[in-house]
Amino acid sequence: MVSFTKLFTAGLVATSAMAAPMEVKRFATPPANKRGAAYNDVAAVDPLANNGGISWAYDWAGSIFGILPSGVEFVPMLWGAKDFGGWITTIETALSSGSQYILGFNEPDMPSQANMSPGDAASFYKTHITPFAGQAKLISPAVTSSTNTGMGLSWFESFIGSCGGCDITGLAVHWYGNTADEFKSFVTQAMDTASKYNLDELWITEFALNADVNGSSDLATTTAFLNDVIPWLNQQDGVTRYSYFMAADRYLLSGNTLNQAGLAYVSQ
Repeated sequence: MVSFTKLFTAGLVATSAMAAPMEVKRFATPPANKRGAAYNDVAAVDPLANNGGISWAYDWAGSIFGILPSGVEFVPMLWGAKDFGGWITTIETALSSGSQYILGFNEPDMPSQANMSPGDAASFYKTHITPFAGQAKLISPAVTSSTNTGMGLSWFESFIGSCGGCDITGLAVHWYGNTADEFKSFVTQAMDTASKYNLDELWITEFALNADVNGSSDLATTTAFLNDVIPWLNQQDGVTRYSYFMAADRYLLSGNTLNQAGLAYVSQ
């Protein structure tokens, strides 16, 4: 939900982006394990990664800020406008270290987050992310599950309509709600939206029960939710990656150990 980088010198971004090297990668097939870790502290990823529990991780930023466990791919994100300065150096470091995707802006449909109009976001995306299409697969800005006018998937549809030539290959969404059925309904709608725009992938990069936004309020309820939705997500061909909110104490961990919910998350 927040950016953890304070990068510098925005003045060179546009010209540097246009000059970015365009060597084309051979992209690996997405792993069968769709699970990821959203983290603030890289050490919190270790318990989730044991025995292949996750395949990827991200921290709402362009840099790892530490060392991820072996076999866990780091996926960099350009959080928003305040991180444009220094982005070129940051993303080139991530790509040279093996990252194969770039995540777009964080909740640009929310005033408290990246806070961009669809048109501005499309322009920024073309300037800062699209130039790396030959080196990574590009995922859209991550929108909320809000059904308010101009937010959520409606914001995305306005954005993608302004982003011709952006080379986006996947849609990213967030969800916070109250039941597993609500979650499945939203994800189904998001899969349909991705298909409508010929996007190959749907990523759910944050999701949790509303009651758990500040940490699990009832581990038994959280565990039951995960036991319901994780097998369902794994069965959805349209969903290629997901990450529960989040790899941290009182969420999927108790201290530095997987709790009941964490075990449910990685064991299915």
